[in-house]
Amino acid sequence: MVLVIGTGGAGLRAAIELAEAGVDVLAVGKRPKGDAHTALAAGGINAALATMDPEDSWQQHAADTLKESYLLADPRTVRTVTQGAALGIDDLERYGMAFAREEDGRISQRFFGAHKFRRTAFAGDYTGLEIQRTLIRRAEQLDVPVLDGVYITRLLVHDGAVFGAYGFDVANGTRYLIHADAVILAAGGHTRIWRRTSSRRDENTGDAFRLAVDAGARLRDAELVQFHPSGIIEPENAAGTLVSEAARGEGGVLRNALGERFMTRYDPERMELSTRDRVALASYTEIKEGRGTPKGGVWLDVSHLPRQTIMTRLPRVYQTLMDLQMLDITREPIEIAPTAHYSMGGVWVRPEDHSTDVRGLYAIGEASSGLHGANRLGGNSLIELLVFGRLTGQAAAAYSRALTSQPRSASAVARARAEIDDLLAADGPENVRALQRAIRNTMTEHAGVVRDEQGLRTGLEELSAVEKRMENVGVHPDIAGFQDLAHAFDLKGAALAARATLESALERRETRGCHNRGDYPDLDPALQVNLVWSPTTGITHESIPAIPEAIASLMEDVSTEGKLAE
Repeated sequence: MVLVIGTGGAGLRAAIELAEAGVDVLAVGKRPKGDAHTALAAGGINAALATMDPEDSWQQHAADTLKESYLLADPRTVRTVTQGAALGIDDLERYGMAFAREEDGRISQRFFGAHKFRRTAFAGDYTGLEIQRTLIRRAEQLDVPVLDGVYITRLLVHDGAVFGAYGFDVANGTRYLIHADAVILAAGGHTRIWRRTSSRRDENTGDAFRLAVDAGARLRDAELVQFHPSGIIEPENAAGTLVSEAARGEGGVLRNALGERFMTRYDPERMELSTRDRVALASYTEIKEGRGTPKGGVWLDVSHLPRQTIMTRLPRVYQTLMDLQMLDITREPIEIAPTAHYSMGGVWVRPEDHSTDVRGLYAIGEASSGLHGANRLGGNSLIELLVFGRLTGQAAAAYSRALTSQPRSASAVARARAEIDDLLAADGPENVRALQRAIRNTMTEHAGVVRDEQGLRTGLEELSAVEKRMENVGVHPDIAGFQDLAHAFDLKGAALAARATLESALERRETRGCHNRGDYPDLDPALQVNLVWSPTTGITHESIPAIPEAIASLMEDVSTEGKLAE
């Protein structure tokens, strides 16, 4: 049996592959599967189908991806994804997904920033939601057992090999001891450890990072976090909710508090259609230098566009702002600020099958690393889920079949059981939610869009103080359920992910892509390496294989004029 942790797009695609191969599989997630983070992805999914631009190819897709990664992506991982992308789309079609199509029946594809050709397939402005629904439907057809509301607290490891996992039911506290031949970790990234983030409360808190590291795996490129330029500021419980970049793609204008269209200072050619990292940096700089709004943002204005354009091309943006702020974007500008959006680093995995340092343990999706480097190409994350969901499902199936026996460890199970027991008995004065907020404040203040040595060192000191306070938490489940216990484990994940991010950001003494060091403004060729982190070995520099000449020759600066920004 193979256990899949996480029921977003990556986890479900892996579970489907296993079920189709006739392997017993169980998928568990702490959130309801219909409300996974994948459902929030709006823009589209990339594959060089060449339905709109016949000259497109997987090689060009690979070249664009490597160029945008600032040469930190693994060319082998990039080749696997771009070459397997068309099959990923075929799989979705086989499962019944309704893509937008041209009149003659071709799958419609549109531009996303920094793509040379139109290669982003989509379903309205809710592509991720449609993919999630399609995968859920297929999993149900295959009778894949899916457990919602189960929090996995520890992977069970004996002699360097995984043999299962331990966890509890978030609603009633029932314990789960799951024995498995292999485990696929698809539990997301760590962007919730910033104050403003496009992740919802209690998702992407670094769970996958903690589970993997505690089991003996390592993290790669934890410092490389993509900040989306346009997250809303209010209400506080929804701070960071994205305003789709389609708003800028359709002609939205950015202004500071003085009314200036400030992108003229940062990218006069592409203006609001510049790449995500540049727009986020521009907004951050305006706010930091005192030209931001009183609430610490900038204005994104689409009110000059025809009402019909907004209602047909930006329906979700219109509805979101109306629901959250009673703001009519056809009349008023939107107050936005950069928001933590995507973990481009994650668990260290091998490029061919996403296996980790722990035998039988795999990591996929935003929990993994290798594809995006220092800037993710818009639309690549969704295709990554499908390609590596399929390949890792196949690898885990082969690993499971090859096992003749599997040693287990009673002491590993006892440790997992005691970890929960100890937290449930904890009755200290420290509040878990308050400590989570302290970490988010520290990361926002010292490891945001722009970092420097002094700030990162201060951040590490503040984090150490929080870790000390974590020894005295109080955990109080009540009649409503065991959410407080889940938050305590979220806090553990957040602290580990924050430490990995701060230490790695300190080590990367250069500015490259999403990683801006105010004290090291230039790119350093010596740091064209991946930073691999573990609490036991610290940080090691890992060299990146050379890019094949056939793909390197296709790498060029791609104009984003007239295209949706990524």
